Amino acid sequence: MRFCVIKSKTIKIVVAMVLVMIALSLSINGATSAEVYFGYSTRKVPIYNVETEEKQVAISFDAAWGADKTQGILDILKEFDCTATFFLVGFWVDDYTDMVRAIDSAGMEIGTHSNTHPDMVKLDKATMKIELETCISKIKSVTGKEVELFRAPFGSYNNDLIDVAESLNLKTIQWDVDSLDWKGLSANEISQRVLSRVKNGSIILMHNNSDNVLDGLRLILNRLKVQGYKVTSVGELVYSENYTVDRNGIQHKNI
Repeated sequence: MRFCVIKSKTIKIVVAMVLVMIALSLSINGATSAEVYFGYSTRKVPIYNVETEEKQVAISFDAAWGADKTQGILDILKEFDCTATFFLVGFWVDDYTDMVRAIDSAGMEIGTHSNTHPDMVKLDKATMKIELETCISKIKSVTGKEVELFRAPFGSYNNDLIDVAESLNLKTIQWDVDSLDWKGLSANEISQRVLSRVKNGSIILMHNNSDNVLDGLRLILNRLKVQGYKVTSVGELVYSENYTVDRNGIQHKNI
């Protein structure tokens, strides 16, 4: 009986060591995402933020409904000499083509936010691909530029979605600082949420047409400037190659 107990414990230890070795062996180069092992299955993870010693953060705006405040956002970004990433839904591109041109002309980065803003984990892979390809085609027809970044509607993702994005050479981007501007928060509340959570390598989520986005953005950029942060687009912040993404979605530069 004692032999059986010892053997059982030994087996468990060996299995645990094997799983740890598998997890530690994971590396991501180029556009592939993190694969996190839980038992015998893997979970892929988007980029939530970036490990960096530089005081640099990225700011991003999701655009699905309305465009009244978008030019104001561009004006404020120019005033503070900042760049940003706009994740656009396909039907928004259809409705506000001139604004897409304005975003591009202002030197901002444009990523896809799907074509119709569905919960994409409820779709099959073929439909996921159509959603991404259709939106990308619309953006490229306006800007003439490649699309390299994707943000999932509602932040909802699974392995299939990230696989499809990777097949289209897209990095899937989440965020680690949520302004919650869409909830009707005041400018002060928006800025306080962001500034209390931001750190080196953060990706900030905002929305292009939320109630107090303009005043909130101005407060955020002013304070970040005072604190010595450089505010850029997501593409300027993330590593394009030779990187690893850990199970928490933190992107690390491989040494």
